Amino acid sequence: MALYASDALAGKRILITGGGTGLGKGMAAHFASLGAKVHIWGRRAEVLQAAADEINARHPGAVAFQTVDIRKADLVDAAVGEIFDTHGQLTGLVNNAAANFIAPTKDLSARGFEAITSTVMNGGFFTTHAVGKRWIAQGLKGSVVSTLVTWIWTGSAYVVPSAMAKAAINAMTMSLAVEWAKYGIRLNAVAPGPFPTEYAWQMLSPTGDAAVGATQADEVPAGRYGRIEELGNLMTLLMSDGADYITGETICIDGGHHLAAPSTFAGLNKLDDDAWAKIKAAGVAATNASKAQRTV
Repeated sequence: MALYASDALAGKRILITGGGTGLGKGMAAHFASLGAKVHIWGRRAEVLQAAADEINARHPGAVAFQTVDIRKADLVDAAVGEIFDTHGQLTGLVNNAAANFIAPTKDLSARGFEAITSTVMNGGFFTTHAVGKRWIAQGLKGSVVSTLVTWIWTGSAYVVPSAMAKAAINAMTMSLAVEWAKYGIRLNAVAPGPFPTEYAWQMLSPTGDAAVGATQADEVPAGRYGRIEELGNLMTLLMSDGADYITGETICIDGGHHLAAPSTFAGLNKLDDDAWAKIKAAGVAATNASKAQRTV
């Protein structure tokens, strides 16, 4: 059932990091269906091109893309400047790009830690800063929405870098909501529960074992996984002018999952070293397959 009019986001121009796949691609399609112009970022040109082509086939001219490594502040600033100069001012930003894998923290390398935190925390800040400073300088209103997790409230074993980095973005959301409210800039976040996407599901349940990693639908009080359009409806509210008095909030959308049972990876305590070795091998295989796409 349609919740918003087909032109609810007409006149909006929204940037989505990590917009070529998963939730980011779903949000891009949802925003485009409501009249927004959408810019998607990622590091794989062919993936971004395919996503843009798919959405533009239904909504001509709605989506443009740039290949951007959001871990590099100078590249982020240049890419945001290009959007403002070439396409027009942004009205919204979705910090969605993420990296994650499950692993015992004792076995985590510095490189692995940095791969996750630099994308989620550094990239989220660099993009928010590059967009926000332009809004402030030009006297423009804007809305930033970051995609987080319920682990920001509880922490989570075996995904410590992700829990730390997402918590940092939650702190940024609350902090800048106060600092930038006087400029008409709002910052909010969403904490989705289980919304299956192919790559994320592989990384968080790489063995395919129901007892390992990703949440099963029957563990959610609502009895099912989330649907992209449901997350899209919440994101649309936060991007719209009708939510101007909402700022500094992180809104959970998980069918009651985090309230009813542990929504973390605490259950992995029962695994032995052999099981972890298999998980690591499966995760490496998924990562290598993803990297191979970038060089096609």
